[in-house]
Amino acid sequence: MFRSSLDALATIQSFKKRKISLWLLDLGGDVSGNGISELIMTILAAVATFEHGLISERIADAKRQLRHRGRHQGGDRPFGFQIVPELDGKAGKLAPDPAEQSAIGTMLAMRQAGGTLMAIRDAVRAKGFPISHQTVARILGRHAAAAEAAE
Repeated sequence: MFRSSLDALATIQSFKKRKISLWLLDLGGDVSGNGISELIMTILAAVATFEHGLISERIADAKRQLRHRGRHQGGDRPFGFQIVPELDGKAGKLAPDPAEQSAIGTMLAMRQAGGTLMAIRDAVRAKGFPISHQTVARILGRHAAAAEAAE
């Protein structure tokens, strides 16, 4: 119902100023009416904010582990890789696609030679890959970030 414990308290205060009562039946009725109800609501809102933070950390850890293991995290398949499905139902492993890896090599070489995103896109399209200049920029950015991380 609220985005954070601060949002919960601010909303309840706003309700009080406008003479609106907030009734939550599973908490015993009016949670904006007296001190004890307000205390319970504050504690519950703080616990919910804490739990939200824990969930975010768990998701980030899971994605980090998938990335570390070379597993696909969902969404569109990254250019240059194929998704090899796992028999156990887990996230598929990313395997390099030789033809697309060759196209990435062309992109990197053309960019080092000063090629524009549009010129690189046109050269890769001529090889039979229907990509956009935004995809070229994403791929070049991914390789630049990997090069920085390796240093």
